[in-house]
Amino acid sequence: MTDLPETETQAAAELEALAAEIAHHNRLYHTEDAPEISDADYDALIRRNAALEAAFPHLVRADSPSRQVGAAPAGHLAKVAHARPMMSLDNAFSDEEVAEFVARVRRFLRLADDEPVALTAETKIDGLSCSLRYEDRRLVQALTRGDGQVGEDVTENVRTIADIPATLPPEAPAVFEIRGEVYMAKADFAALNRRLADEAEASGKAARQFANPRNAAAGSLRQKDAGVTASRPLRFFAHGWGEVSALPAGTQNGVVAALQHWGLPIAEGFTRADTVEAAIAAYRAIEARRADLPFDIDGVVYKVDRLDWQQRLGQVARAPRWAIAHKFPAQQAQTTLNAIDIQVGRTGKLTPVARLEPVTVGGVVVTNATLHNADEIARLGVRPGDRVVLQRAGDVIPQIVDNLSRDDSRPPWPFPTHCPECGSAAEREPGEVDWRCSGGLICPAQRVERLRHFVSRHALDIDGLGITNIESFFRDGLIQTPADIFRLTEETLLARERWAEVSARNLIAAIDARRAPPLDRFLFALGIRHVGEVTARDLARRWTSWAGLMAMIDQGIALRDATPAAIGESDDKHLARLAKALAAVVDTKQVGPEVALALIDFFAEPHNRAAVDDLLSQVSPADLVWQTRESAVSGQTLVFTGKLETLSRDEAKAQAEALGARVAGSVSAKTDLVIAGADAGSKLKKAADLGVRVIDEATWNGLVAGTVTLD
Repeated sequence: MTDLPETETQAAAELEALAAEIAHHNRLYHTEDAPEISDADYDALIRRNAALEAAFPHLVRADSPSRQVGAAPAGHLAKVAHARPMMSLDNAFSDEEVAEFVARVRRFLRLADDEPVALTAETKIDGLSCSLRYEDRRLVQALTRGDGQVGEDVTENVRTIADIPATLPPEAPAVFEIRGEVYMAKADFAALNRRLADEAEASGKAARQFANPRNAAAGSLRQKDAGVTASRPLRFFAHGWGEVSALPAGTQNGVVAALQHWGLPIAEGFTRADTVEAAIAAYRAIEARRADLPFDIDGVVYKVDRLDWQQRLGQVARAPRWAIAHKFPAQQAQTTLNAIDIQVGRTGKLTPVARLEPVTVGGVVVTNATLHNADEIARLGVRPGDRVVLQRAGDVIPQIVDNLSRDDSRPPWPFPTHCPECGSAAEREPGEVDWRCSGGLICPAQRVERLRHFVSRHALDIDGLGITNIESFFRDGLIQTPADIFRLTEETLLARERWAEVSARNLIAAIDARRAPPLDRFLFALGIRHVGEVTARDLARRWTSWAGLMAMIDQGIALRDATPAAIGESDDKHLARLAKALAAVVDTKQVGPEVALALIDFFAEPHNRAAVDDLLSQVSPADLVWQTRESAVSGQTLVFTGKLETLSRDEAKAQAEALGARVAGSVSAKTDLVIAGADAGSKLKKAADLGVRVIDEATWNGLVAGTVTLD
């Protein structure tokens, strides 16, 4: 997966497919504790996305996986916003990438080549991230990571874990959020599965068996009944912190030592390394002991030791700049490919799934693997009956990395030319890697999947309307469109088998509670291609109301209809020119031509507009009220020019964005403020010509520190 696309169209199509696929796997892993692919497979998707974004930075999507953390919290636990976001980590897979991580730190902080950069190193345990909030040294709240911004309240469940103290010692600060991993030891995991099997046999019921310790820990912590959690052997490791009123030390090493002194277990093999070489040596030592450790790990985490440097380095969209996970190589095994099935997604994408002869890889029995697309099948040359090599790095379903039975003289496996659900022709647009069913709303798989998407947690989040009810209602003709959901009545439900008065009343109440959905959730729920959660949120923040959004949409449709192809202009060039013009109409940060074209095309289709109008007869999207961080430059456009002496350009940009400002590369009439360093040239002159305010680097630093105001 190292070859890059030859054209921007191909790159944009692959980035779209990656965004959808990675979001799907994030939801399965973080929200449902039911992953479909291995860590190695997931990491490969993330690395491919990063490679494409590096090669085509202007095509980075608003819903890019590089901007996302985790997945939305589940519905059965209370949702609580984190005081400080819980970030994810970027990954390294080689010694060279670790060295480059330290080099990036040096460049960002403008450190001399001989300036020591000490790191801490610790095991990366395969558990469930959890944040413990102590106030006045008493445990008051525990949250899962969720999507990084909002987690699930598991306070009562966490109180049953022996490793987690109910109180901290007197020397601990008044407010301190301890962050770490809830996990289950290998031996405890095996014992739990044996106990569940014995209990099921005694009761004559089917036995529930957890696939691996991580799933067992996640499922045990997120129980409605804390008594169930108490019966499960959960453990905890501390490795960081969130909101604090004070810190007990100025280094990562010092704070972790304090956590250990307060009675918290810390990560196995935690050590401080003065050089990159020493950090990698710690990685090798932990890797050598991996099989003998009592718990599953999938790598080693390095963190910059100095906390003042951590603060300066800050973070990108989903991960801190001061930490990285050095992942272990994947584990492999061989098995037989029994069959290849095709699954149809809500957008019509045809995804091939490998059905495997059961095999144990790294202690987990796996039977399925995604084959991604037709190109991947062709690359591997796989057919049913082939002997294949699987690769796994800690989860349920691995990736197929090699075909031991490859024989190019045999005819290739025929990828279907028609949808297996509705028989419609399968099509692949130029530059795309995926085949899609052309059946649209007549395809049962797509209609059901679109309805599932509409009521999903990320969209309208209608509790009680899961896949079983969706499929049943659709099959019996009760719901065919999203608007039909809001036409359901208690009487209709009570006329069906196995529906009692309480369950019918509860479902109708859940539906009625979503008749005024937030604008961003409503927009995302419509299932518009390229409009993911982040893009929907950006559009809602920009236009604030449905009326405002539709006024913009109508303007875009008018422009679309009034922009024919020029004489001699190819279809591709016409679409590119039109998409660029529509992006200007959409006028939303992070929404580019591809997304703008898809948005306008969706509402320009009469059947889509009719379906939305029908839906609006039942619901009224609520306006979205949103503000950026309060600062003197919130909402302003800034330009940095010249040589900055005390910070790098990347750090300056990060500071500006943290204050709610936008950083541009050139000075224009829309520029609000220019920060000029030494030897500023043409940009400074243009600012003077346009009357744009200019400040120096010292004033900027004071503004960031809060000691200077802009009058």
